[in-house]
Amino acid sequence: MASNRHLGRIIVLQSLYEYEFRTKAGDPTAEIDVIVAKNIEPYARALGDTEFVYGLARAVSERFQDLDTKLQPMAPEWPLSTIAAIDRNVLRMGLYELESSADTVPPKVAINEAVELAKAFGSDNSSKFINGVLGTAYRQIYNEEETSPKEKTHEEEKQADASDYTNDAEATDGGEAAA
Repeated sequence: MASNRHLGRIIVLQSLYEYEFRTKAGDPTAEIDVIVAKNIEPYARALGDTEFVYGLARAVSERFQDLDTKLQPMAPEWPLSTIAAIDRNVLRMGLYELESSADTVPPKVAINEAVELAKAFGSDNSSKFINGVLGTAYRQIYNEEETSPKEKTHEEEKQADASDYTNDAEATDGGEAAA
């Protein structure tokens, strides 16, 4: 079984895909919370913390345009409007987590989760594309944000990253992907 957070991200991806499709089709009843509630229902007991799912879905859906504007220069040969909706939403989720969730989700975990979603739900080359774009985003975000001198040694950073990954994996029941 998938970990709680991994399962949560699957539900968010499904919900964002539906929300984007219905919104583009002009459906005035498309509401992200209603879509998430419907998609989360079969998994609510296994999922446990549903607030993670609602929070991520709301945050990403509210920032579609902003996220797309930031993503486009990272994949200039592939206009976001032409890539598969699954890949576009995986990229949005990954970029959002890189930018806004680093305190709860280590950046490399966010990228890995996005790559795993792409492997499970995208095309044959989706995972490589997602990894490349989010790798570029990671370098841009963390090079720009490193304005203060490094206070930790390289070894301390590796230990902190490993600890954060372990804590995230433990908090999500292990991290095995289910597809």
